[in-house]
Amino acid sequence: MIIDCHGHYTTAPKALETWRNQQIAGIKDPSVMPKVSDLQISDDELRESIESNQLRLMKERGSDLTLFSPRASFMAHHIGDLAVSSTWAAICNELCWRVSQLFPEHFVPVAMLPQSPGVDPATCIPELEKCVKEYGAVGINLNPDPSGGHWTSPPLSDKHWYPIYEKMVEYDLPAMIHVSTSCNACFHTTGAHYLNADTTAFMQCLTSDLFKEFPTLKFLIPHGGGAVPYHWGRFRGLAQELKKPLLQDHLLNNIFFDTCVYHQPGIDLLNTVIPVKNVLFASEMIGAVRGIDPETGHYYDDTKRYIEASKILSDADRQQIYEGNARRVFPRLDALLKAKNQ
Repeated sequence: MIIDCHGHYTTAPKALETWRNQQIAGIKDPSVMPKVSDLQISDDELRESIESNQLRLMKERGSDLTLFSPRASFMAHHIGDLAVSSTWAAICNELCWRVSQLFPEHFVPVAMLPQSPGVDPATCIPELEKCVKEYGAVGINLNPDPSGGHWTSPPLSDKHWYPIYEKMVEYDLPAMIHVSTSCNACFHTTGAHYLNADTTAFMQCLTSDLFKEFPTLKFLIPHGGGAVPYHWGRFRGLAQELKKPLLQDHLLNNIFFDTCVYHQPGIDLLNTVIPVKNVLFASEMIGAVRGIDPETGHYYDDTKRYIEASKILSDADRQQIYEGNARRVFPRLDALLKAKNQ
């Protein structure tokens, strides 16, 4: 089985975006604030949005199962207040759950949290619990920067985040550390803000003793870890100067990386530097980079091709990356698959 651990609902029916735009307008003019019931999306519309997009490409490229969460750039936690975020997160999470019900062999939900700048993360717990208990979510997406590129929240090592971590430990949930849209003109959303955040999250963990506090906490850092594999020597050296343990002991029991790296040399670097046990297959498809690479004639985000072409990985390594590591990092997913005799 090939499990893609990083998929977003980027192809949701247009009605979702229309409703969201009206919700945003309603922040300034409450008289136009839409009701949740105003959003009507049929099962047939959901099927069409998936069958002609994500599912079609999964079949063409040879992946079996996608961990499916709301569109990252649409989380936009910096817009409105907690009430706005809570309503929006609930809508988006329900749609991903509905997709998983329509295509149970191919999609499993991962929850977006209703974060809001300056608001206690404990306010996210009701939505988190609902998604686990009612929707069968196997993980969450955690935004370390709800401000949208201005980084007004404490670092991930701060006790500010502990209510979320306590629930993650209780429910055995990993978190993909994933920011949303940048509203800071200095940081392009997908080309800078995402990769900056990946690197920043790793460094926040490196400079702390977070995993001594939460030894079973698991973070998945997407997009191949941003700059982390490329600058592994720098991070090793900084850890040494800070009198931290070796990174393999300090962080690599708790931090994992995905394969959303869109060229062969990048995947090869990732798999040269980072132990195989810490790499999970992902494509982010359909995501930030949708075009065809003129050098290869294939889509940039067809990441399975890079894993298959690797001269570094053995067949056993590929199996770990494709399936074994995901089942270990996402225990609720493993339990779900075992219940289906998979």
